[in-house]
Amino acid sequence: MFLVVKKKYTALIFVITVLMLALMMMAVIYCLLIKSHLSGLYNPDENNDGLLIMIYIEEKKLYLFDGSRCIKSYPIASGKQESPSPIGKWEVIEKNDWGEGFGGYWLGLNVLWGKYGIHGTSRESSIGHAASHGCIRLYNKDIKELYDIVTIGTPVIINNGPFGPFGTGFRQLIPGDRGADVLVIQQRLRELGYYKGQENGIYEDDLKLAVYEFQKDNKLKIKYTITYDDYLAMGFKDLE
Repeated sequence: MFLVVKKKYTALIFVITVLMLALMMMAVIYCLLIKSHLSGLYNPDENNDGLLIMIYIEEKKLYLFDGSRCIKSYPIASGKQESPSPIGKWEVIEKNDWGEGFGGYWLGLNVLWGKYGIHGTSRESSIGHAASHGCIRLYNKDIKELYDIVTIGTPVIINNGPFGPFGTGFRQLIPGDRGADVLVIQQRLRELGYYKGQENGIYEDDLKLAVYEFQKDNKLKIKYTITYDDYLAMGFKDLE
């Protein structure tokens, strides 16, 4: 009886060990796949120290690379639907201790249309959810660790789906909206000869005028909201 129990216990230990090794291998492979995905997004610059922060909004994870090695990963909270996190390629431009409301540490990014960054939170239950006003939240212990590793100038890539600046698809844009998709609209309407304002990712009066003129010339419904039909008329590929 003792031998039977011992054999079963040994077999259980073996199975658990194999599963743990398999999970470790999967984590390594996943990091390598993410790194290979970066080849089209980021080229290492001799001026940085080899560190790279890659954030996947859909997955709610932040990965820290040192060269080709994924050295850290952290769960995050991201922006809500009405206040999305800034998709694109940025860099860390400031490091500060902002007090307990931000988990003690702040990594500011050079986003054109507002003050965005990576920080801790007094609401750690929000981690894993779309809960912020656009910033990336980490557990307080994680932001402290990340803060101590990264330097000013560290590149940050924020990805939110397969459609680049449009994330997971076209969203309806109204005056006051901000984001990578607004910036792309500004750039496209400038190419088409309608937009004369600053390319800042903010839907302001200059863009309202450009949208009005574009809709009128293309016999679209006149409105300040940028909708699916407007995207297609501007030449953006159907994402559905």
